[in-house]
Amino acid sequence: MNKSEIQQNVLMGLIVLVMLGALWFLYDKTQSVDLREQNEVVGLLNEVKEIDSRWDMEVRRARIDLSSREALFVRADSGEKALRDITRFAGLTSSKALRTGLPELRSAIQLKSDLVQQFLSENRANKATLQELVTAAAESAAQLKGKKSAVALMEALNQLDEAAPQYFLHGEAAQRAVLQAAIAQLGSMPAAGNEKARLEKAVQALLDQVPPEFEHFAQLERLSTGPRLINLTLSFNSELEDIFQDKERYRIYLVYYTSALLVLLIYFGAKLKTANQTLEHRVEERTRELSDALKHLKESEAQLIQSEKMSSLGQMVAGVAHEINTPLAYVKNSLGRVSEQLPGIEEALVHCDKLLEFLKAGNDPEGLSREFQLTANQVGALKQQNVLEELDALVKDGLYGTGQVAEIVGNLKNFSRLDRSKVSHSNLNENLNNTLLLAKHLLKSVTVNKNFGEIPDITCAPSQINQVLLNLVTNAVQAMPGERGTLTLTSRRDGEGVAVDVQDDGAGIPADVISRIFDPFFTTKEVGKGTGLGLSISYKIVQDHGGKISVESAPGSGTKFTVWLPLTPPAEAQLEG
Repeated sequence: MNKSEIQQNVLMGLIVLVMLGALWFLYDKTQSVDLREQNEVVGLLNEVKEIDSRWDMEVRRARIDLSSREALFVRADSGEKALRDITRFAGLTSSKALRTGLPELRSAIQLKSDLVQQFLSENRANKATLQELVTAAAESAAQLKGKKSAVALMEALNQLDEAAPQYFLHGEAAQRAVLQAAIAQLGSMPAAGNEKARLEKAVQALLDQVPPEFEHFAQLERLSTGPRLINLTLSFNSELEDIFQDKERYRIYLVYYTSALLVLLIYFGAKLKTANQTLEHRVEERTRELSDALKHLKESEAQLIQSEKMSSLGQMVAGVAHEINTPLAYVKNSLGRVSEQLPGIEEALVHCDKLLEFLKAGNDPEGLSREFQLTANQVGALKQQNVLEELDALVKDGLYGTGQVAEIVGNLKNFSRLDRSKVSHSNLNENLNNTLLLAKHLLKSVTVNKNFGEIPDITCAPSQINQVLLNLVTNAVQAMPGERGTLTLTSRRDGEGVAVDVQDDGAGIPADVISRIFDPFFTTKEVGKGTGLGLSISYKIVQDHGGKISVESAPGSGTKFTVWLPLTPPAEAQLEG
């Protein structure tokens, strides 16, 4: 791959990343809004509205109600929970309107709470004073009843009884003057029973306490917590509406964007199909000379695909093809160079033939001299170019390349047992070594520990057992982080059979998964890296041989598969090659 192709690939990768990033951005923008916080805020605002309204109702009722019955809200701290929630949401919410308005709302609610508490306290005290005044006036009137000399005093008591409630309700200056005049007329009232002192004290207390109560009532009327709550609620709802509109707009963008991506995918899919077809033709042309060597590989590949016993077939074929590529380069380069040197050698041989003819005739000295010179020049040129030495080196390179191909093909044939009987005697140590040779491309970054014991041969279908071992080795490598780690292979005699352990130090298998690993089509690999058939087929092969396969694993501690095979399969076993 040249520099231009690398730059094009990098640019294409960046474009794909940008397109995927834009798709993710639009998808994220269209995600549904979590309304739990919004619902809590709306509930809080409604709760504060209700508390504020009930405070206003209680204050007005207390102002016009002359009875001394207990108020509905005798405590003004009934909004403490709402105030705590206001403080919490003011620090957590992402709403600009709430972050700005909630602190001001809290201050206003706190101020109103204090004023309500103070007003209700003053209202209760004034009602008690009014009741004391009315009671004292009634008792004094009872004492003066029937006395002709007390007509003026009775009239003053009646004025007190009438003016005191009106002053409590309205607090007007005229009513205040009436109270002051009435209490002055009581100056000649006998002091017996302390009624006079009680009356004077009650009237003075009423005159002193009613104005502050009216002042606090007026302050409560002027507080604008209600409109502030309404404005804050409207602003918050407006923000929510803007959010929903943005979500809808991004959904429209996402629809158009995904439609455009779909069109691009269809276009690039067609281009890719054309490119693949072109590439296939090129590969067929370049590998036509290797048809004999690749024939065995294709037969092995077809057998593996047809039986569906190896989910790692593609990786194995790719590895073998990669291993064959290098020796084939020796053969191709050597033959190409030999073809370049053959015309020169052929021309020298032609001149030699002519020279022999002249020598044989012996009657043309001039022609003989000329042909001798041409032949000498041609041979000299060949010697000067070291053609024979170069041809010798090229032949050696070609033989070395063909030897490498023969070795690889031989390993593949030994592994698949294509040239042997379906059922035969086999040594599992040899099977393990052949498996490691075929999986060499997977083991470049893996440390392999071989603990092979002295084991007897067993009767089996070698190609099937090789498939089991290759599948276990491939799974072990893929379970290692970055396919780097240690693979330990152990063989031993175990009772009436032979056991093989394939152990890795990878991520391990979770307990909730380990019971399903032999199920068909179950896999924990990423999409495209496994079909979920490898372990299922391996389990069936071992079972058909009368053996058993077990697994020990724990997350973070690696995995160990143990295959036990009898020395001789049971009579009912039906083994296939």
